[in-house]
Amino acid sequence: MNSKVVKRIGLGVLLYISFVVVLVIYNPDDTSKMGWEDRQEFNTVQIAKLEMGTPRDAILELMGPPDISEAKKMDDGYVQVLFYRTQHKQSDGITTQDECTPLLFEDNTLVAWGDGTYQAYLNR
Repeated sequence: MNSKVVKRIGLGVLLYISFVVVLVIYNPDDTSKMGWEDRQEFNTVQIAKLEMGTPRDAILELMGPPDISEAKKMDDGYVQVLFYRTQHKQSDGITTQDECTPLLFEDNTLVAWGDGTYQAYLNR
């Protein structure tokens, strides 16, 4: 009788692990379904993984749509800034730039991120 209990517990653990693996593989993070707190944490984690030179489309695939975006045509191409919420400032139901980390793209390539980057972009 003792071996039956051990087998059933082992089977239960195996089924649970299988279920979790299937969920992780077939249910990727969907930022549009996240609450603001989860999305904010998700964005912070993903931004920490970024590398210079990453194409804009790869960032959008990784992080989902930005909370705010801006674009500007320059003499030598164009610049786009995507803002992703990373810090809570005020509970007003609106995401503002000061609650976001800006990602700066030149000709669809990530060239910088962070507040200092955005300030330099504004001063161009």
